[in-house]
Amino acid sequence: MQIRNLGGSGLRVSAVGLGCNNFGQRTDLETSRKVIHKAIDLGVTLFDTADIYAGMGGSETVLGQVLGDRRKDIVLATKYSKPMSKDGTKQGASRRYILSAVEASLTRLKTDYIDLYQQHDYDPLTPIEETLRALDDLIRQGKVRYIGNSNFPAWRIAEAELTARAINVSRFVSCQDEYSLVVRDIEKDLLPAAKEYKLGLLPFFPLASGLLTGKYKRGAAAPDDTRFGKAPALRDRYVTPRNEDIVEKLQAFAQARGHTMLELAFSWLASRPQVSSVIAGATRVEQVEQNVKAIGWTLSADEIAEIDKITKG
Repeated sequence: MQIRNLGGSGLRVSAVGLGCNNFGQRTDLETSRKVIHKAIDLGVTLFDTADIYAGMGGSETVLGQVLGDRRKDIVLATKYSKPMSKDGTKQGASRRYILSAVEASLTRLKTDYIDLYQQHDYDPLTPIEETLRALDDLIRQGKVRYIGNSNFPAWRIAEAELTARAINVSRFVSCQDEYSLVVRDIEKDLLPAAKEYKLGLLPFFPLASGLLTGKYKRGAAAPDDTRFGKAPALRDRYVTPRNEDIVEKLQAFAQARGHTMLELAFSWLASRPQVSSVIAGATRVEQVEQNVKAIGWTLSADEIAEIDKITKG
């Protein structure tokens, strides 16, 4: 497994990370245990979860039950700020909420520190200075090692960076945003900002919720047991004429070179300069094995140029 620095920080993470959204909902405890241990055995060190995953706390609870002594072998990342109650009292990035949210996550995860604590969404109601000072206090207390953001617009990333410098507190070292061969919007503003401020990018939905696996056939209904079959809203979001055209061309591109769509999707992301780790979920041991092997294709400059031509039009 290739190991990379997370942005400009000294935190080292595996080039393939494990997204933990499935634990506690799509996979039961025993299946989750097998997937988690297999991932560690294969060299995956970055485990990415969030307090809201699996019905508010379910994913963190499973990780807390399963990791045990292997907690020390991984980089444990979780998130805060999305609603953890229906009445709106548990959400956001205020000092008051952050200090309670981190304790709740630590309890569920059965650990006394979080390696990477990420703000899941920007909070327009809280000044970024208040948020950064609270997070800096958690770092000084040893409860959090590094901090990151997710779903921030580029100008908010710049605001956070410049504020951290001005008040001399810990800065964000990573950003977690959607990025794939069919969703490249962040290249316009966010990626340049991440590069300027040395933030490591942790792309989520690297397979566009399964569209880039190649398992869906154009014009055919999605099988009932697939993500698109179970979530029509996701299907409608990704299955567009434009995306279907791109996928057909990418499939031909990969097959002509003796590779799979999975290998193309992962290896392309791994080749992007700001990407520190490609986060992918897994519901079976076999999926973890496939994901780990999928970044082995070293794309040439000509191949990357051809991919750009296909995906950008």
